Amino acid sequence: MSGETRLRVLIVDDEPLGRARIADLLAKEPDVDVVGTASNGTEALTAITSLRPDLVFLDVQMPGMTGLEVARTLGAERMPATIFVTAYDQHALQAFDLAALDYLVKPFDDERFEQAFRRARRLVSLEETRRLHQRLLSVLQDPHVQTLTPHDGGAPAEAPPSYLRRIPVESKGKITYVPVEDVEYILASGPYAELVVGGRRHLIRESMQSLEERLDPSRFMRIHRSSIVQLSRVDALLHGPGGDYEAQLKDGTRLRVSRNRREALEGRLQTLSHGSGAG
Repeated sequence: MSGETRLRVLIVDDEPLGRARIADLLAKEPDVDVVGTASNGTEALTAITSLRPDLVFLDVQMPGMTGLEVARTLGAERMPATIFVTAYDQHALQAFDLAALDYLVKPFDDERFEQAFRRARRLVSLEETRRLHQRLLSVLQDPHVQTLTPHDGGAPAEAPPSYLRRIPVESKGKITYVPVEDVEYILASGPYAELVVGGRRHLIRESMQSLEERLDPSRFMRIHRSSIVQLSRVDALLHGPGGDYEAQLKDGTRLRVSRNRREALEGRLQTLSHGSGAG
């Protein structure tokens, strides 16, 4: 016997591969019971309430209800110690780190998993979950996580914006990363999005709204509810019949432009043109 209290763990991830990966790693740990798994936010709410785990691995990006929405719905006091799991190393993760909450960025290696798990186990064993609850609450109260109070009690430290540099794409059980500068445009595909890169299309589990918020606005613009374009790829703005507009890309692709976004797109293209001409 190791002498450690057995740890009850819940795994929440909408991807079967993601759940299996964490379960396999936990199988190597002594005194750990995986008491359940959940594949979406609704299942997670039920499982956390009924199973009362000590620790939950909680996927951030899930269709319908995100991991953060699960935590907000339950409230900090009812949430167990939490390790967030995400495919995006975005600015919100800076807040998790500052708030002493751990997270794993997919794809994570065994060493990073073990580091996060050991830290969580130590906090649970020391009965420091109340302190974790308070710090989780500080994150959840600010959805955009722009500022956090430092541990030393000084003035709030502003977190600089950090935009996506790479976008994870899963295919045949393998995750690869697409640099954002290679993305020509993005199309809505139901609740998901489709990246167009070099003529190839990649379906990802992310909403257009979420991508719009995470992409650098100096480089990307949502020109229609169903499309986001990299501004440097736009060759011309075409005026069609009936007052409609289209953005023509350098490869000849044409994308519709919403009437209420046309002026903003014109201004952005002029700024981009002047900027490139200045060099």
